[in-house]
Amino acid sequence: MSVDHIGLYVPAGIYKEVIEWYLGALAPIGFKKFVEPNEYACGLGVHAPDFWIASHKVDEANIPLHVAFKAENHKAVNEFHKAALALGAKGTKDNGAPGLRPQYHPNYYAAFFIDPAGNKVEVVCHKPEVINE
Repeated sequence: MSVDHIGLYVPAGIYKEVIEWYLGALAPIGFKKFVEPNEYACGLGVHAPDFWIASHKVDEANIPLHVAFKAENHKAVNEFHKAALALGAKGTKDNGAPGLRPQYHPNYYAAFFIDPAGNKVEVVCHKPEVINE
């Protein structure tokens, strides 16, 4: 079974900032904005809007969520990390530079970030490194 879509709720005051952060950070793995049907919901994705960001009254203590996006290669993981660093949005932070995480499995190559709303974001490649990516 695969995931159909993910919904991420963020405080209304940083809704637009969070969308821009995800668009910039996930551009290296092909994400773009597909639809924004109203002023409080936006659908992003690679082939379809399967990652939704919505403005909502949320209990900020319960916001953190871990979202892992699949990358096709190590280069895309590295580019995500570089893009997220360059965005420098308030509240974001590096939560793990690109690298192997052998505690998960020998080819688990990932980078981690905290988004402007405090969510944990990961981009991971499960394939072995290919020279000249």
